[in-house]
Amino acid sequence: MRVRIDPGSASRYHEFRGGVYPLPDPYPAMSTNTFVPKASEIRNDWYVMDAEGKTLGRLATAAATLLRGKHKPDFTPFLKTGDFVIVVNAEKVCLTGKKETDKLYHRHTGYPGGLKTETARDVRAKHPERLVQRAVAGMLPKNKLGRQLKTRLKVYIGADHPHQAQQPKVWPL
Repeated sequence: MRVRIDPGSASRYHEFRGGVYPLPDPYPAMSTNTFVPKASEIRNDWYVMDAEGKTLGRLATAAATLLRGKHKPDFTPFLKTGDFVIVVNAEKVCLTGKKETDKLYHRHTGYPGGLKTETARDVRAKHPERLVQRAVAGMLPKNKLGRQLKTRLKVYIGADHPHQAQQPKVWPL
């Protein structure tokens, strides 16, 4: 029993004991067209996340998923179908194990010998919101779309944020 494709037609055929007859379509009601939402169909919501006591990686994964829009049925990888994310209490995010002292953040000034390295403890002391920003940025695409999605992430120290007018919904973690 062999399945072969007849070069003269696009339908599948089944050969059985010398006889050939067409196989039924395995997905008769399934559309083969890709749905791409129009700009007017894309709806962007605002969500707020409280980072107090949450693990950095788990918080960043949830934020990146919301920013990309992977929680929506109309997710399209090459469009901004995601939502805006507000993270509050960024200074109270948790790092597990010895990451507070052992995790290193590198950047380069662009000059020869300009590699700068900081520990997570140093970053938390100076700019605690950058811990969350860098963790989420590492989970987004490294292209134009990823840079646009990073602008939709709003990270704040403390419980207050200036986006009350957008009426953000609380995202449970």
